[in-house]
Amino acid sequence: MGIILGLTGAVCWGMADFAARFASRRVGAYRTLFFMQFFGFLALSVYLKFNGGFSHVAPGWQPWALTVVAGLLNVTASLSLYHSFEIGVMSIVGPVSSSYPALTVILALASGERIHALRAAGMAITFAGVILAAMSFAPKASDPSAPNATPSGAHLSRGVGWAILAAVGFGFMFWFLGFHVVPLVGDAVSVWVMRLTALVSLSVFALPARQSIRLPHGGVWWMLAAVGLMDTAAFVANNAGLHIGPVSVVSVLASLYGAVTVLLSWIFLRERLERSQWLGIVLIFAGIVCVSI
Repeated sequence: MGIILGLTGAVCWGMADFAARFASRRVGAYRTLFFMQFFGFLALSVYLKFNGGFSHVAPGWQPWALTVVAGLLNVTASLSLYHSFEIGVMSIVGPVSSSYPALTVILALASGERIHALRAAGMAITFAGVILAAMSFAPKASDPSAPNATPSGAHLSRGVGWAILAAVGFGFMFWFLGFHVVPLVGDAVSVWVMRLTALVSLSVFALPARQSIRLPHGGVWWMLAAVGLMDTAAFVANNAGLHIGPVSVVSVLASLYGAVTVLLSWIFLRERLERSQWLGIVLIFAGIVCVSI
């Protein structure tokens, strides 16, 4: 069952990230993250209202405090991810961000989980794939259309730095959720608290960060609602999987959302990649498969 929940999270996250790409480029990463958290919070509030979701939380203040910490990690990683969508190529930054299980697995092993040689090899393959997918060897010029653009050597693809930061944040967060939060708070309640934490923190830091959270106009609302609902569904499925299965395995399966994102970008956006970047993406997914066996 943990495998099914992990894959469900992957599909929902892949679709959510694809929709977030369009929303981020219309209203910015900050506002996209704020309003998707808002829609997710509303949906979970209704769900918990009719399902007695708060009745299974462990007593004391510690579970709530730990969940708030997880929420702060999530909002930092998510903001980095959405900013990478705003400025980068979807089919590159998506797979790079989905490499976070490499860190999650390391932390899970340090916490007592065991891993065999094939999974260790998969982690190494994943890291190699991240490096290739993140680098561009194409000519770099001030004018992309300039016919006499000269090669400037390998350089980091636009948005990849933010995707790497997101991967590190998610890698730590999912380990923290699986070992310290979900067992005490539960699947849906943990996501509800994380959504509330994100809304409060984004509201507080909007002015100092010179970001706007004013209401957007036009048809972007349906995209923000879709991102919020699908991302929330993915989190609940993932947390349920963390609750009943190995943290390392469920996290790796959920990270396959990058494959969904690449597929949607290939079909609808016709995004083109260099051969080395395709090789990197293939290595990322091959590594993820090895880790999940």
